[in-house]
Amino acid sequence: MSYTISDDNEYPRITPAVQWLIVMNVAIYFLQITIVSSVDMYGALGFEMKNLEETRWWTIATYMFVHGGFWHLLMNMMMLGTFGPRIEHAWSAPGPERRSFVAYYIFCGLGGLLFHLMFARNGLLIGASAAILGVMLAYAMRWPDDEVLFAWVIPMKVKWLVVMLAGLNLFMALSAAGATSSTAWQAHLGGLAFGWLFLHTPSATSVERLRQRIAQAPDVPDEAPRAIPRSLPRNRERQGEIDEVVAKSKALVTRRPVATPRVVPASKKIEELNRVLDKISQTGLASLSTAEKRLLDEFSKALRDEG
Repeated sequence: MSYTISDDNEYPRITPAVQWLIVMNVAIYFLQITIVSSVDMYGALGFEMKNLEETRWWTIATYMFVHGGFWHLLMNMMMLGTFGPRIEHAWSAPGPERRSFVAYYIFCGLGGLLFHLMFARNGLLIGASAAILGVMLAYAMRWPDDEVLFAWVIPMKVKWLVVMLAGLNLFMALSAAGATSSTAWQAHLGGLAFGWLFLHTPSATSVERLRQRIAQAPDVPDEAPRAIPRSLPRNRERQGEIDEVVAKSKALVTRRPVATPRVVPASKKIEELNRVLDKISQTGLASLSTAEKRLLDEFSKALRDEG
């Protein structure tokens, strides 16, 4: 159907995951036409609704490795070999977009199975088309303006090729609703839908980067812990009044160590006052006991009388 004519040759023409997927599909098809008949292979690895009742759960994944014929296999493997390597290469590089290509491929295939169960239910489901369309969607979303040759003749941007295929599959799925069809149009749409969902879900690396960005404070394991004094929040006006009282009290003690009993108490009370002032500086006015507040009031009154 098409091949890319992009000038970007920095990515490998074949990557490990794409290579193994192609090998597995070709190997199973080889078994179909040689050792095992196609009918037996469809029954063993293809998916049908009755498989769920018979607990043949492996067919949920194996159906996407069995094909209905040579051309079915050839077209799917050509699309995988054309669009898959660049996606796998981009996702395998370290960075915020790091993802698993194989996980994406299988996820799109399972999306095709789910749509088949939801909208078709009956009939045999085989082929990698749902997963392949998911790979094409990923390519179109990453490099939408790359050109391909549709039908090996018509130049077309990848994004329009995917849009055209999505529209064709939707039209055929609606036309074939309620009828038996040899092509799983609904499953193809499921591959596209699950591919879109996967690509719009943050990767693990992105989630970790987001968590670090919104963290309240960075982790500093090598820094020694420091004692931080705790104090209750204070009103600005009240704080100013307290600071003024503390300053005047300290000035009085420093300026007049010996004074009349009416203005300056005995030395014991002065020591007690110093202790109270230190306590206010460390833990705030609210931490004072009733006796300590009374002592502070006495000194405040003495300062007002003096003034």
